[in-house]
Amino acid sequence: MKNVLAIHDISCVGRCSLTVALPIISAMGCTCASLPTALLSTHTGGFTGFTCLDLTDEMRKILAAWRPLGLKFDAVYSGFLASGRQIDIVKDAIKSYRTEKTVAVIDPVMADDGVLYKIFDAAFVEEMKKLVPFADVLVPNMTEAMLLTDTKYTDGPYKPAFIEALIKELKAMGAKNVVLTGVFFEEGSLGVAVSGEGKVETYFVPRIEGSYHGTGDIFGSVLTAALVGGKTLIEASIAAVDFVVASIKATPASADKKYGVDFETALAERDKR
Repeated sequence: MKNVLAIHDISCVGRCSLTVALPIISAMGCTCASLPTALLSTHTGGFTGFTCLDLTDEMRKILAAWRPLGLKFDAVYSGFLASGRQIDIVKDAIKSYRTEKTVAVIDPVMADDGVLYKIFDAAFVEEMKKLVPFADVLVPNMTEAMLLTDTKYTDGPYKPAFIEALIKELKAMGAKNVVLTGVFFEEGSLGVAVSGEGKVETYFVPRIEGSYHGTGDIFGSVLTAALVGGKTLIEASIAAVDFVVASIKATPASADKKYGVDFETALAERDKR
């Protein structure tokens, strides 16, 4: 069985991070180990008064305890990091477990809709840039891609040339491949742009209006498991987009969106097929 190491936070309430990665990656046929970056009472989107315990020191202890075990991972998948101090820990994890067949999937979780998440600052962005060269697959949304490349934030629709330039710059920073999310060339659609062999490939679906927490983590989890399962980058990206759409559609219109989308229902429907 394939093994994935997921480096994310644990949000006790709200479908995101490890509470999304563990079930999805497992359901897709991979063993999923976890290296928690923080323990939060809830995720940070839409909730107030949440608690956050930074697990930086414990992460180092966990990695040290793992060294004698001879663990092997087919993928290292990182997401929400609690502080810039954790960048070096993620680097160490990737270097420790990288083989010719290991894929490092890095989601530089830090911003959306043109705004940094309130727990981060400009210094964190600079630290995140140092992680880009370690990515076999970098998975930023449009805001994160612009922050990483020092590009002034621009809302869509985007021109294909702008998307291609962003991806080219991220690859120049050291990312081997890029899957750029939140891309659209015309109103009413939304999708991804994927760095291919000599060209950028895109995949779009009809836009579903609204804001849905945790969908980035759902996307990254499906993408990682699909890559480990042998799909190409564009095939894995399409599978991830389609599963996010299925998860949103499975969520009742009356549901409180800050608790995330019903990916569990989408998983159950997937298993029936």
